[in-house]
Amino acid sequence: MEQIHKKLAAGVELAMTRTEQFKTGLLSVTLAAPLRADTATAYALAPDVLYRGSRNYPDIQRLSAAADQLYGAALGPTVRQRGESQCVGFLCSLMDDRYALDGMALLEPAARLVSEVLLDPATSGGIFREDYVRGEGENLADEIEARINDKRSWSIFRLTQEMCAGEAYALDKLGSAAQARELDARTLWSAYQQLCRQARVIFYYGGSARPERVEEMVRSCFQPLLEGRDMVLSCQVVDEPAHPVRYVTDRLDVTQGKLAMGFRTGGIVLGHELYPALLVCNALFGGTAHSKLFEHVREQLSLCYFVSSMLDTLKGLMAVSSGVEFADFGRAEEAILEQLEEIRRGQFTREELHAAVQAVVNSLTSRKDSQGQMEDDCVTQLIARGTVTDWRQTVSGVERVTARDIIQVARMLELDTVYRLTGKDGQ
Repeated sequence: MEQIHKKLAAGVELAMTRTEQFKTGLLSVTLAAPLRADTATAYALAPDVLYRGSRNYPDIQRLSAAADQLYGAALGPTVRQRGESQCVGFLCSLMDDRYALDGMALLEPAARLVSEVLLDPATSGGIFREDYVRGEGENLADEIEARINDKRSWSIFRLTQEMCAGEAYALDKLGSAAQARELDARTLWSAYQQLCRQARVIFYYGGSARPERVEEMVRSCFQPLLEGRDMVLSCQVVDEPAHPVRYVTDRLDVTQGKLAMGFRTGGIVLGHELYPALLVCNALFGGTAHSKLFEHVREQLSLCYFVSSMLDTLKGLMAVSSGVEFADFGRAEEAILEQLEEIRRGQFTREELHAAVQAVVNSLTSRKDSQGQMEDDCVTQLIARGTVTDWRQTVSGVERVTARDIIQVARMLELDTVYRLTGKDGQ
């Protein structure tokens, strides 16, 4: 497996993973721009409208038929948030050329299809079709409004909204439901043109094709995107809370409480010298089924239906998510913080540290068994650091993490905001 990164123009990059491990290849085009309230909705809506049809395949039925002709290639739009950047574009999974009949080349026709969908959409009067915009705008609004139905993810979303109020990170990558319903074809067309002209562009390919062939394909099929651009992507990292711990409570018609706790990581983010130790600390604290939160807070004390910790390593955040009885909010919060204090005091065994290290190593290694996860890792690293680091370097760093490193990282974690989702009647 070989990873290759090449700058094609200012703000335009190509990342490749050459491997014969899979029977499929993966091609993606990502347009990345700062996450902003005035553009988030339009940028999130654009890929869905583009996916409704291109000039040659003006509806979803004909577009799907064109993909089927390429041995059932799977094409779809993506909207991702990476730190404080909004990343939109398309992913295409296709059969690797080695398995096509009669030596048929699939990469180039698949790339031409992706290019047409992205750069040559179905239009009416020189702009998007109004019916496509209205229909997809309604679908996007419904998706945004449905977020609240998953109370676990909703509690994390609300935590980050409150914890990062005033920061771009607090914005919804999908924008707002009201704006999604209000956007018309002309306004969206203008935003789409701006996105294509200004956004940072990341091409990714994973498969067995030679790098020279992949680069030639990109230059041939995506020429309009190869003009240099000066888009700067950044992410505001707050090293420590600027205020005492904040408590936020929402009341909804729920029968189980949700407790979410947000910590600042002291400025440790992807690329920091303590980044491997942060990964292991998170695994030891709450990131695995053998973590302190799971073993003590859930299993021994029975205070939580579920409890785990997770990281955003671009923003420098750790979030603890748990489901609790309304009456146990205080006890659960205290128990969670006590487990963090134990790590700060070095009260963990050599076996616990080894299990946490192995869990992180296994997680990093298993990502190489998925084309999608490898693509996501490459895109994330390019947005965060402008370069791609071999995953083996990260594994090596994790394996060298010591107990002292864990204690140092744990002492840098500071509680910022506590969010509680409770019942309407104040239970």
